[in-house]
Amino acid sequence: MKKFRSRILFLLVLTAALCAQDKKEVTIKVQAPNLQQGSVIYVTGNNDDLGNWNPAAVPLKMLKDSIWTKTFEFSKGEIVEFKITRGSWDKERLNKDGSVPSNTVLKVTSDTTIYFVVNKWADQFERKITAHGQITGDVEYIKGLEGDGILPRDIIIWLPPDYEKNKEQRYPVLYMHDGQNIIDPATSSFGYDWQVDEAADSLIKARIIKKIIIVGIYSTADRNLDYGGAKSDDYMKFVVKKLKPLIDKKYRTKPGRKNTAVAGSSLGGLISFMMLWKYPDVFSEGACISPAFHIEKYNCLPMVEKTKSKKPVRIYIDNGGVGLEEKLQPGVDEMLALLKEKGYKEGEDLEYFKDADAEHNERFWAKRVWRPLEFLFAR
Repeated sequence: MKKFRSRILFLLVLTAALCAQDKKEVTIKVQAPNLQQGSVIYVTGNNDDLGNWNPAAVPLKMLKDSIWTKTFEFSKGEIVEFKITRGSWDKERLNKDGSVPSNTVLKVTSDTTIYFVVNKWADQFERKITAHGQITGDVEYIKGLEGDGILPRDIIIWLPPDYEKNKEQRYPVLYMHDGQNIIDPATSSFGYDWQVDEAADSLIKARIIKKIIIVGIYSTADRNLDYGGAKSDDYMKFVVKKLKPLIDKKYRTKPGRKNTAVAGSSLGGLISFMMLWKYPDVFSEGACISPAFHIEKYNCLPMVEKTKSKKPVRIYIDNGGVGLEEKLQPGVDEMLALLKEKGYKEGEDLEYFKDADAEHNERFWAKRVWRPLEFLFAR
């Protein structure tokens, strides 16, 4: 009995040692010489230890000489993305030219230190706004729309060219999640929008796609719960039962399923698929961009597996290959294989595109948003 216990203890110790070897230390150091004494600098990123993109969740410790630092432990091979802020997105660090930086992306392979020198912050200097910093076309807003079981949220509605002139014309509608990030960089969580307004306007004027209305549904602090978590059913009902009837009443839409689509990225891509799969009588097609089909606690594959026959819907999927995109790839591959098993065919009711050099953020989604727009609404 004693020998047995000794072996168990040995195995436990060995397991702990092996796990420790798989952990690597990542130290983030920020030198910010222009800040007042008492200022706090935060790091925020794509996992619990980094605050899950809450810009005020993880403070760095201030050392002498205007240096702030914190050391984290991550698993070897883990892909980490993060940004530096002073507690909110309107106080994030800027590049030397005043532009908003992309996420810092690190694949953890060894102990390392990442060092930043920050002289510009978004609230101290005017952001560098280029052509993408304008809203193209007319937009309207619905503020604080409430839904059962979910937090209130704003809605942005983009209207196609000549909407006010052609009073008899009706339009297909695209519903998009994370609406604050799709049109206006001033409301975008990361200072850069999808530019879906510019893309749609150009494609419409070139007669590549139909004239459409785009409805952007803002996300809230409960985004993870709404987009595939405990509140996903309530969120989907809100879109289908409350928002869509409101849009159809207030605007000149084509309300039938053939003219109604849904789209989103990351967890927004997940909930787009779930909504399309659960409500094919409401949506006839959808776009899932960089989708979180199967990662960590999120998994919508069983929903497809248990469906006996294919749904009468068209599906667009795309993703990148850098950072978090690499981590999402297995779930994308699983979904594509499963859909093909169900009878979906690329070139008909399924389209897949991969940009191997693309990262997981609005800058890269903006570069390829024309693809899902053309798939969904080609003339």
